[in-house]
Amino acid sequence: MNWRTIVATLHDITAAALAWMFAYWLRFNFEVPPQYALAVKHNLIWVVSLQAAIFLAFGLYRGIWRFASIPDLRRIWLAVATSMVAVPTLLFMLDRMQDVPRSVLVLDPILLFLMMGGSRFLYRAWKDGHLLTLRQMGASPVIVMGAGSAAAMLLRDLVSDSRWRVAGVLDDDPGKWGLRLHGVTVLGPLDSLAAHANRLDVKHAIVAMPGATLSQRRRAAEFAVAAKLEVLTVPSLADVLSGKISVSQVRRVELEDLLGREPVQLDDAGLSVLLAGKTVLVTGAGGSIGSELCRQIAGFRPARLVFYELSEFALYTVVQEFSKRFPNLPLTTVVGDVKDSVLLEQVFQAWQPQVVFHAAAYKHVPLMENENAWAAVRNNVVGTASVARAAIAHGAEKFVMVSTDKAVNPTNVMGASKRLAELVCQVLQKGSEKTSFVAVRFGNVLGSSGSVIPLFREQIERGGPVTVTHADIVRYFMLIPEATQLVLQAALMGKGGEIFVLDMGEPVRIIDLARDMIRLSGFSEDDIRIEVTGLRPGEKLYEELLADSETTLPTPHPKLRISSGNGVHDDAWLAELDRWLVAGYRPTVEVKEGLRRWVPEYAPATH
Repeated sequence: MNWRTIVATLHDITAAALAWMFAYWLRFNFEVPPQYALAVKHNLIWVVSLQAAIFLAFGLYRGIWRFASIPDLRRIWLAVATSMVAVPTLLFMLDRMQDVPRSVLVLDPILLFLMMGGSRFLYRAWKDGHLLTLRQMGASPVIVMGAGSAAAMLLRDLVSDSRWRVAGVLDDDPGKWGLRLHGVTVLGPLDSLAAHANRLDVKHAIVAMPGATLSQRRRAAEFAVAAKLEVLTVPSLADVLSGKISVSQVRRVELEDLLGREPVQLDDAGLSVLLAGKTVLVTGAGGSIGSELCRQIAGFRPARLVFYELSEFALYTVVQEFSKRFPNLPLTTVVGDVKDSVLLEQVFQAWQPQVVFHAAAYKHVPLMENENAWAAVRNNVVGTASVARAAIAHGAEKFVMVSTDKAVNPTNVMGASKRLAELVCQVLQKGSEKTSFVAVRFGNVLGSSGSVIPLFREQIERGGPVTVTHADIVRYFMLIPEATQLVLQAALMGKGGEIFVLDMGEPVRIIDLARDMIRLSGFSEDDIRIEVTGLRPGEKLYEELLADSETTLPTPHPKLRISSGNGVHDDAWLAELDRWLVAGYRPTVEVKEGLRRWVPEYAPATH
């Protein structure tokens, strides 16, 4: 028996003694006659001892007061009700009933139940902070958006959080307006946020709608951004229900929350056939797309996952993650260059991968435009051809190339090199009997290395300015998990030679994106200045997902279409390209001239 149990037992014994005496005092209006006063003392020891034994028998000391709840209250009531029968029986057997008024036998259990149950719930209320409203007087007022179960959990938790004082709740359900949620009034609909925030002098809003659709959560966050509030959100419903994290562990709303889209519906059964029990090789496994591909693939229980990555540090980082998240998944890690055909031969010979995802690429447009133009062509074209030929030589079932929207009517070396890699895959497909080649073309992914999101975040943290290359520049965006899930879906659907085009949604103006990030960070454009710096080498104002000569065909998946522009080149074309690629270093001018020859739609930017 620990000290908490001893204290709880002593508390209940004291409560039983007080209830017995108070019952007499109430019966005689606090003036107990002398003939009954002695009887109170004589019977007290018998009554309290009997009740203490009943309390122990009903297991009242197995619970924790900090978490007292309705089942605890029910157990107390059963114990008290039992003593209500047992006490008169004992007194009758001891021939002492003449000293006990009948009203005392009724008042005693009532008082005992109130004392025992009340003290437990007062203790829990104190521990939860419900009795310490003064502690929140200096807290920041906040409005909670949403009045569902997650909001109820949040309000309950925030009572004991000295950082926040909930000033009101908003919800679009008219039936909830005017009602109270854990003592806080539901003030009105979400679009009334600005008015209520101004009236209540609120500077923060918490979006507590994890179970709502993404568009509903985005709408709520946009109301908060428009009201110039700092926007916070609760963890995902899955994390809350799994117990990984408390709903009160709010975080800032990030741009990804506004630009993200509804979850991708995957053909899990089909992907299990494609990946389960197979050896899967991923090039560029340490990159943002490659590593997420590995995470998604791991969920389908491959027999082995082969990481092929040039960066030692990136490979080390992703392996450390996988050793913790997927401890039972067999891994092979290779530090290697995709242009190294000898190493690729060894790797394919040793592990015989059945599915290959080729995500390794040089992708930074300005960096690859001039001094590194030849390096971009070598890595993106020679590297793709080397991995693809190894896949054919060793009978891989599927080769999936991650491409880009910058390959469409390219104006830069990076885009032209990726378009040339697509063409190489289509030519190799014609001579491949077993390996199916699929290319997947999509735009920018939020949070990937080199994207504008991390750059803007860093610039805001430094106090600005936030640099935008052109006021009218637009880009397509999607989240990394969505992009990689669609790559997997395209891999499943591809029969050979297709270029899949992802539904990227609506393009986003980069300057609007910068403004949203500034506001989400709690600043205004007066605090953080936006500076237009001019287009960078190779950059164009807008990206395209299809070339002028291309159209798309629908697929069974609503977010995937197939480009109908099939490859028209042959083995002779590829042999001539190989001869051009095996030469030593070529200067930038010569590289761009060659790309114009191999990719006729390539038109270098002139700015």
